[in-house]
Formats: sequence, C-alpha cells, structure tokens
Amino acid sequence: MSVIITGKDLKIEDVYQVAHNHLKVELHPDALERIKKCRSFIESKIEEGEIMYGVNTGIGEFSEVILNDEQIKQFQKYLIYNHSAGIGKPCPIEHVRAAMLSRINVHANGHSGCRPVITQTLIEMLNKGVTPVVCEKGSVGACGDLAPMSQIALLMMGEGETFYTGKRMSGKEALSKAGIQVPGLKARDGLAMINGSNLLTAISALIIYETERFLIQAEIAAAMTLEALMANLKPYDSRLHQLRGFQGAVTSAENIKKIIADSDLLKGMKVKVQDAYSMRSTPQVLGAARDQLRWTRSQIEIELNGVGDNPIFLPEDNVVLTGANFQGSPVSVPMDMLGACITMVCVISERRLNRLLNPALSAGLPAFLTKGAGMFSGHMLSQYTADMLIVEQRTLSSPACCQSIPAAADQEDFVSMGMNTALKTRQILDNAYGILGIEFIAAAQALDFRDYSTGKGTKAAHNAVRQVVDHLDIDRPLFTDHNNMMQTVRNRTILHAVEKEIGKLKIY
Repeated sequence: MSVIITGKDLKIEDVYQVAHNHLKVELHPDALERIKKCRSFIESKIEEGEIMYGVNTGIGEFSEVILNDEQIKQFQKYLIYNHSAGIGKPCPIEHVRAAMLSRINVHANGHSGCRPVITQTLIEMLNKGVTPVVCEKGSVGACGDLAPMSQIALLMMGEGETFYTGKRMSGKEALSKAGIQVPGLKARDGLAMINGSNLLTAISALIIYETERFLIQAEIAAAMTLEALMANLKPYDSRLHQLRGFQGAVTSAENIKKIIADSDLLKGMKVKVQDAYSMRSTPQVLGAARDQLRWTRSQIEIELNGVGDNPIFLPEDNVVLTGANFQGSPVSVPMDMLGACITMVCVISERRLNRLLNPALSAGLPAFLTKGAGMFSGHMLSQYTADMLIVEQRTLSSPACCQSIPAAADQEDFVSMGMNTALKTRQILDNAYGILGIEFIAAAQALDFRDYSTGKGTKAAHNAVRQVVDHLDIDRPLFTDHNNMMQTVRNRTILHAVEKEIGKLKIY
C-alpha cells in the first residue's frame, strides 16, 4: 500500500502513516508531467533573460540584485548554505519525514519550478528511510521554514547529516548506502526545496491526528470520573445538545453516554439534582475544543494541498507571479487556538480530579483516595504534578501568531512565528497526556471503592488502567505510575480497549 501524491489529495492520516509507519510514497504520473512542464517553462524564461526572484536575483533584501549566468549556477548552493542556520536539538524523525512529504505534495502541483529529479530524490529518501538531521529551531514561519528545510536541501548536494538505519551519519554516506544518486542543485532547485511553511505544517498535521484521539480519551476519563462521583447523567442526553446546535457538544455527549451504557447510574440510583460545572459541562467544553479542531484540520489540509512558493510559475498562462504564499499565518492562527483548547480540556480534567481527591466533594470517597489517611497521603501529590503541567500549558497558550519580529532589513517585516506555535502546541499536547493519565489513575482508584456496576466502556477503561498501574493500597513512589500512564495515554491503549468492547467512538 502506498500514498499516491497528486498535489491535491493529501490527508492528515496520510501524513501520519508516512511519518510514523513509513508507508511508501509514489508520485502520480500526472503530477510528474506537471513538474516537467513547469521546469521546461522556467528554463525557457531563463534563456529569455526574464528577471525572476530567487532564480536570477538575490533574495530578501537582495531581491533587486541581478545575477549573471555564472552566479545563477552557484547561487542555489550558497542559498542553501546561508539558510542552514538553525539551532538546537534535532527534530524528531517523524516531523522531518512529514515535512518532506508536504514539500513533495507542493511540487506535485506543478508550480514550483524545480527539476523532477529533486522531487523524485525526496521520494526515494522517504521510501528508503534516509532522514536529514534538522535543527528544531530557527524558522520564523515566513518565506517558508527556511532554516530547517535548508538542512533537508543539503542532501540534494550530498551534504548535511542524516539518520539512517538507526544511526546518525553524513548525508553523503547515507545516500550512498541507500543507493540514491545525488542530484545537485541547479537554477531554482534550492528555493523550490525551502520556500514554504512545510515543517510547521507537518508538525501541525501530526498534532491534529493525535489530538483527535486525545479528545476521545478525555471523554473516557470523564466517564470514569462521572461514574466514580455518582454523577447525574441527564446533562449527557444528546437531545440537550442538539437543541443548542453545536456539533462538537453533541458528539461529546454521545460518546460519553455510549461509554457509560448499562451503568447502574442509569437505572434509578439516587444522585444529586445538579452537579458542579466540571461534572456537567464536559460536553460543552470538549465540544468547543472539537469544533475548533475541525476548523484547524480543514486549514492544515488546505495548506498541505496548496502551492506555498515564491515566485509561483504558471506555464499555462506564461506568467511568473511573486507573492507571499509561504506565509505561515493560516496555519499558526488555528494552531495557536488549538493549543489553548487542549489546555482548556486539561483544566476541566484537573477540576474533576480535584473532586475525586477532596473528601468534601467526592460523594463519600476516602480522602485523597486512600484508606489510611494521615499515615498515607494517597494521590494528594498527583494533583500537584497535574497542576504544574497545567501552568506550563497556560504559559505556552499565549499566541505566537501576533509575535512578529521584523527581519532581513525590514524586507521581511511581518512573519507568522508559526514554528513557535507548532513547537509549543506539541509541548502542550505532551503535557496533556500526563494530566489525563493522572485523572485515569485517580478515577480507577475511586471506582475500586464503589460497589455498583459501571458501564461497559468504563469497565474496559478501568481494566486497561489496571494493566499498567496497580491499586494504591499503601503509599509508594508515584512517578513510575505517572510516567507509565502518560505513555499509555500517548499510545492510545485505553482508547483501543474501550473501542474493542463497545465499538468506535466518534471523532467529530
């Protein structure tokens, strides 16, 4: 099975499968013909002496400097050299693979002007597992992700570094071992490799895939806590949410109701007339996050299938257009908001955790979920850990999309800072796995103290938690439990267990 690259059909699921599971990539024959046609067009323009930005001119503040024939040959090499200016630790391999796929799909539209061999070399690198070493920081998310994409482009000259067969080695050595020819860079090739917001878009696509499944796990954790606290479940009747009209809330309510189906709580047990907000407004809160996520997915998939270059070549119209389709704002704006929404979901998770631990709020559960209160502290300190993670999330939830700092002698006087958005949203989601994991641990502990029957989905979730974390009878160091459960949430183990028992839950 392969992902066929057409320029217009790339989905977030494809990006995830290629990045994480190394699904093979093929270029559609029509896409190859478009790339060839565009290359013939640009070569004719070069021969005619037409002035084209980044082809026979300098870039940025040097865009008015016209290059001679000899300079044109050398310019692409030095362009990649001076833009390989990142800093910090290497990006995860999955992020770089996703960025390469994103750039291939841009080329497939046939407006980038590179030689076909450049696109085909990127495909070979993906299919043979040659992943460039790319510094995580350095892009401002406009004129493209120039610094990180340039480290990928170094491979086109047989330079740079790579990860290959589990080892870090020179690009030249990896390409040789993989049997990939070094294509070199000719006019336009270098800029066509780097002039788009491909890494920040790639990271965003992977975050969206994970967040969709994180939200369902947040509903599973909520269902466990609701059952442990003997909640009034009328707020989870989907008719309530249909009357208001927000699809995200309808989906959330339906998922939770499905998880708790067959619970004794639905069979006439005495409950409060009305619970606290954290217990009855979960569908509204998670639903708002889900609705934001739907729009964010749409924006990212538009970007994945769009033409992010400058200039853009239109062979059919015999036109070269200079613009700013590299600008990362259409990605950074929704991703900033998504990060805030993930934080919001974690805040309500922690508030439910608080009700499980606080004996004044927990409907008869032992204080801090321990039978030996005083001698033992139970899960008291688990809340501290969750709170620390949330404060970090709140700090990271400040938007980056409005944090532009001008560069390049004010030629590039507004930039998206989209890479900051992508990196901080990644950290927000990583923290979220830990916060939700702590709620799962506490909810499972609380259910151990109840003697009524819970829903089928809740039972499956409880059993999945108990495969990883034992009941806390007497105090023990909790960091192992916290870390193991954080990884369990990241791996979606509980989600898989619940869906195996009750069927698929809805993403939207």
